[in-house]
Amino acid sequence: MPSPSEVGAPRQLDPERLGDHLDRLYRAAWALCGNRDDAEDLVQETYARVLSKPRFLRRDDDLGYLLRVLHNVFVSGLRSGRSRPRTVELDIERDQPTDPRSSGSDTHLETQALLEAVAALPAEHRDVLAAVDVAGLSYKEAGHALGVPVGTIMSRLFRARRKVVAALDSPS
Repeated sequence: MPSPSEVGAPRQLDPERLGDHLDRLYRAAWALCGNRDDAEDLVQETYARVLSKPRFLRRDDDLGYLLRVLHNVFVSGLRSGRSRPRTVELDIERDQPTDPRSSGSDTHLETQALLEAVAALPAEHRDVLAAVDVAGLSYKEAGHALGVPVGTIMSRLFRARRKVVAALDSPS
């Protein structure tokens, strides 16, 4: 049986607490977008939308709600982005090749390959993987945030993980 706080009157989303979720949202955005710059833009747009007016939540926890907004902003961007040319700014310092002997370069390459594999997944698998494995939502929270049953979350997550492993195991 749901607790009274879950069914009771809506509560206002506290703008002061939104920063608590920044890292998890950023990781989820990176998994959705496949690169750092687009992820930063996506998180920024998500916060701009959420902060544009007072938000009231019923049964949602803040992170679940923010993840749902992030997903909606991402999908909206995909729809509108199809008709617009895309510009990419070159960051000379960051885009310089790294010395393969330096520490951390292998980890960076592995992380990049992982995020590219996640970004290449079909949308329903990518969304579930980003919600559960990247943002850290429970199956129930992810199901609520994405609007699908928990069983669907579990099966999509299983398939998504298998596809990522296969993509990482395949020779490039």
